Amino acid sequence: MSSKVHDVIKLLSGALRKNFDDYKGLYLFGAFLDDNDHEDEDIEIVALFEHTDNAKRESIWPVVGKIETELNVSIDLYPYTNDEFKNDEYLYDEVIREGRFYDPLGITKRN
Repeated sequence: MSSKVHDVIKLLSGALRKNFDDYKGLYLFGAFLDDNDHEDEDIEIVALFEHTDNAKRESIWPVVGKIETELNVSIDLYPYTNDEFKNDEYLYDEVIREGRFYDPLGITKRN
């Protein structure tokens, strides 16, 4: 895994775990799955929570923005519950087929 993506996963998992008791883990998907850096691509991530609402989404963006600034990356984050994620059929199919899951500690689990 590229060092930037590794740093993003570790920092983001730690921050989400610290700030949200219902954080369940995240999926990395998209271009960065090949373990190379892609300067013109966003790091695409689905973050799973027990509950989501507008207030939670609004409090997530400063966390993401801080990591983007610190690491000089762009993160495309999708905060979802399991049901919301499954209902986004196009994204769900792609992520489940090709994505890589990380538990709340940022440790990868193979599908």
